[in-house]
Amino acid sequence: MSRAKVSLQDIAGRLGVSVKTVSGALHGDGSIRMSADTRERIRALANELGYVPNLVARGMRRGVMPIIGIVADGLITQPFATEIMRAFDNSMRADGLSVIVTSTGSGRPVAASIAELQRLMPQAIAYATMYHQVVELPPEARDAIRLMINCRDAEDVIPSLVPAEREAGATITRHLIASGRRRIAFINLPGLLAGELRADGFRDAHAAAGLAVDETLMRPATRGTYSGQARSLVFEHVAELFGGAAARPDAILCGNDRVALEVYGALRRHDLAIPRDVAVASFDNQVEIAARLDPPLTTMALPHRAMGRRAAEILAGHEAPAGSIEEIPFRFVERASV
Repeated sequence: MSRAKVSLQDIAGRLGVSVKTVSGALHGDGSIRMSADTRERIRALANELGYVPNLVARGMRRGVMPIIGIVADGLITQPFATEIMRAFDNSMRADGLSVIVTSTGSGRPVAASIAELQRLMPQAIAYATMYHQVVELPPEARDAIRLMINCRDAEDVIPSLVPAEREAGATITRHLIASGRRRIAFINLPGLLAGELRADGFRDAHAAAGLAVDETLMRPATRGTYSGQARSLVFEHVAELFGGAAARPDAILCGNDRVALEVYGALRRHDLAIPRDVAVASFDNQVEIAARLDPPLTTMALPHRAMGRRAAEILAGHEAPAGSIEEIPFRFVERASV
């Protein structure tokens, strides 16, 4: 018998059972009663004959396909954020589910991306972004989207997975304080939610240690909202903080590893050694930067892989979201810069 043409009817005829029984044994339908021996005989024969389930036909009967749809707001174009998709896709494959991604933005409405995915009859649709942000969704999108990844719905209606930014800011600041640093500058990411929340954590750690935050040491990394096109202010800040007679910082917390790279260069212009004269710490753990700096950079690793795996657990139906907003913790990566 041709392996490509093996059907449920073929297996049922060989074993003298109903097609419904064969379907229940092979497709995991617990409502169909049969003995364990019958189930095993059906599965053994299916393997022997090389039966391959027709997922399209099965999906049509059930009204859904073994597909999870992702509406990606710029996600697939960013090296860091692709870690979410890689972990998500690997986990989905383990559950026999395929991932279909469609992009939005650049003038294309979210509703059009959702409609494109809905034609494929996915089991669920999620919305993911390339950086942590609050997303304004049209009402029809809120009805279709089951989970927000790396972002949250402005109305807090849809369950969301987001990085635990505030706790990450507190964790790395506590480490600097524990290492004996007391005047900590923070060259942060202006205009970004991540920067705001990390600054809150920075203040939390100071308060917990009984230390006052010197607000004059909190500086924006760029003029205007942080982006690859915004003009950097890092060299100016370092020159001002270390070029005068006022008390100098003994540590600099950087908004991300790219900012830290600039800080390293600026400190060397002032003949300052890291960490002897100034400790430096950061966020992201962009390994091609953090691990290759001299000395290697202490940083907080973004939880993108963990976020992708957690999203897969939820969308595959293994676990429900922990709440309307579930924060995924960063990972502390200690190197030699503190």
